[in-house]
Amino acid sequence: MAAHLRRHPGAGISYVARVTAADSPVPADAAAPTGRIVLLTTTHRVAPGLLSWPAWQALHGADRVLSGDPGHPQLPYLREAGVEVEPGSPAARELVDYCVAQGGRTAVVLTSAEGESELTDGLARLAGSGREAMPDLELLPGSYDLPGARLLDLVQVMDRIRAECPWSGTRTNEELVKYGIEEAYELVEAIEEGDREALLEELGDVLLQVVFHARIAQDDPEDPFSIDDVAGGIVDKLIHRHPHVFGDETAETAEDVQRHWLRTKAAEKQRDSVTEGVPLGQPALALTAKLASRARTAALDVALPDGAGVGYELLALAVRAEADGVDPEAALRAAARAYRDAIRAAEGSARR
Repeated sequence: MAAHLRRHPGAGISYVARVTAADSPVPADAAAPTGRIVLLTTTHRVAPGLLSWPAWQALHGADRVLSGDPGHPQLPYLREAGVEVEPGSPAARELVDYCVAQGGRTAVVLTSAEGESELTDGLARLAGSGREAMPDLELLPGSYDLPGARLLDLVQVMDRIRAECPWSGTRTNEELVKYGIEEAYELVEAIEEGDREALLEELGDVLLQVVFHARIAQDDPEDPFSIDDVAGGIVDKLIHRHPHVFGDETAETAEDVQRHWLRTKAAEKQRDSVTEGVPLGQPALALTAKLASRARTAALDVALPDGAGVGYELLALAVRAEADGVDPEAALRAAARAYRDAIRAAEGSARR
């Protein structure tokens, strides 16, 4: 017997064997079909009732539809569509006998969020015994997760934490500032180290900061806003600042894109200087590189200020690095890591 394992995104259970009657070692009479068992999976991240056409076909064409979850979110919509759903979780033996008997019938099982491991394990045992005339076994996704659907889970989890956690429930935006800075630097480190596993984790930590700050802002009594407002704002900004993607303008190079961005941003903010909006609190090398980039993009020929001392020397080095396409902040961090390794090597030699 051949068992074909398939995985479906968004399915409530991960794997199930698809076994057709033709695969069964028990001779099948062509005049007596063995029926069909359909495990219908849905995702809670898509509004209930929004099922695929094959799912509705299976539901309306089934001889029997079952659900072991009396609170399954699809049930009201199935009732409204005229689909009768039996409560209960039948055993594999019962379902196989039901489908094989009387010329073959179709049973659809509406799976729960946890899946139906007991049923699928039982079906796998019967199919693998080599002694059963098995109905067709099919995993049918009724709805799939859309890209970004897990972000909805994050919002829901953050809502609950904010409501029930004594620490998270009392935090303010101001109190979270230091954590946001720490997480941003940890993300930078993961990127510079080339650690993909750490990159995945640190992106999640940075995303948490965004969702956490937005959730706190939602509770503000005077000027509340939510994560939807945050997302809506950045979507509008991205569309407006990419007229070469969403509009009629063209951009042949990355420099063209940057000029579009700065011109649009200046019009939005009504700024008189390209230096406006550059945060002065960022690390000094990054600040210098940002100012140099703004001046170069605006085609401003600006002489470096005269001055003596290390500060002006570093300023000149940072401006030169930016002109050469080098991030001075990243370059110094790389050199600092090499210096750290040299210190550790010296410590090891001193201990020997």
